[in-house]
Amino acid sequence: MKRKLIAALLVASMCAGTLVGCGDKADTKESGAAAEATEEQTEEKAEEKEAGAISEEVAVAEEGKVINIYSWNDEFRTRVEAVYPEVVETSEDGTVTTLKDGTEIHWIVNPNQDGVYQQKLDEALMVQGTAEADDKVDIFLSETDYVNKYTDADANVAIPLEDLGINPETDLADQYSFTKTTASDQNGVQRGSTWQCCPGLLVYRRDIAKDVFGTDDPEAVAAKVSDWDTMKATAEELKAKGYFALSSYADTFRLYGNSIAESWVKPGETTITVDPQIMNWVKDSKEWLDAGYVDKNIKGQWNDDWNRAMGSSSKVFAFLLPAWGIDFVLNPNWDGEAGSWAVTTPPQEYNWGGSYIHGCVGTDNPTHVREIILALTATKDNLLKISKDYADFTNTQSGMMEAAVDDSFASEFLGGQNPFYYFSPVAQNIQIAPLSAYDQGCVELIQSSFSDYLQGQIDFDKAKENFETAIMERYPDITEVKWPE
Repeated sequence: MKRKLIAALLVASMCAGTLVGCGDKADTKESGAAAEATEEQTEEKAEEKEAGAISEEVAVAEEGKVINIYSWNDEFRTRVEAVYPEVVETSEDGTVTTLKDGTEIHWIVNPNQDGVYQQKLDEALMVQGTAEADDKVDIFLSETDYVNKYTDADANVAIPLEDLGINPETDLADQYSFTKTTASDQNGVQRGSTWQCCPGLLVYRRDIAKDVFGTDDPEAVAAKVSDWDTMKATAEELKAKGYFALSSYADTFRLYGNSIAESWVKPGETTITVDPQIMNWVKDSKEWLDAGYVDKNIKGQWNDDWNRAMGSSSKVFAFLLPAWGIDFVLNPNWDGEAGSWAVTTPPQEYNWGGSYIHGCVGTDNPTHVREIILALTATKDNLLKISKDYADFTNTQSGMMEAAVDDSFASEFLGGQNPFYYFSPVAQNIQIAPLSAYDQGCVELIQSSFSDYLQGQIDFDKAKENFETAIMERYPDITEVKWPE
């Protein structure tokens, strides 16, 4: 498979460098020195790990002066600035953050769309082993849709947390378990950590709820959207009053996508298996679109029409969004008064997104990397600050349960409602869908390929054909697409 070839090349390129020491590890094994280690030495190493020591494979004689962090927007930078105590200042253009010891964080930002971010990151990883110290990738971020690609044990580009002196069982004990699983390789070794947990809710317009239901009470609205059949009946009520239940057929995709039983591509295979739940989404989306429950003029998400549907002149009742969606997407697009929106329990529990922090194999700043990961993902007070300042639903179970009953976490944008009260129980029940390295392409291309079908421009079989063509162009190692019967 091409992915395995890329993984091998990444490993080979890193072994060419002096910091990773791949050849040294092999020589050590061949000499049998490790096998002759005394019980006392083994115990000492175990104690060092427990104390948070960085492993010999990762440690460097002297930390570098530049920390290169790869990401796709300024979200991570703003969180680092908010809670990492070593930050002094950031340049006006947001590209360089200076720390108290004089070290500079250089922010390398590329857009996530169309795989640009991954391409630029992969190019840097391929030369990691031979790059100058100040040019090496030290930290990089990944999203849930492609985290599996970078935590792959064979690729060996994300440092196991234990090698950074971070014990997932103790240091990250309060994290939501599915986020830890998501950031782990096929052997169960955790190679990343996140400050986010991304449960999704139904976010609705209070004025439309009052007009159609006679109330904007979240519990009353929850009863109107308690499951898909109930929400379908509610969509008919909304339609009778001239409203759309949701903006686009794409708005429901993540709920169906979180319910798949098998990964898009199983480990070691070159076949994409389209889960029946994905085709249920196509069938139900067609029904909702034809019935007029969603706006036929809004073709997908992340476009101008979708953004405008969040404005005050829109007839769209609700969106299905996680916390970051409210903060980063809905709030900036809303042009009416604060307090016009509220949240409630969605028709189906789901998770959408999550940004994972990885220390990069070959970094010359392992101590800084360790400190940043711990500050951003393991310190409860820091995470609560991020939740309060940015409305992120953060990754400590106890912290989010506290926030759920703390009025100080109420949102002005949501009219004084505390969204954590609704987010917290959804997060407790999330079952993450099985992941693969191909998820981002599959998620994007299945939606775009079936968009023309849903709009009545091509037939069903042509949409399937278009997906097969598009996915094999994105991933040349894929040899077959298997559709549910």
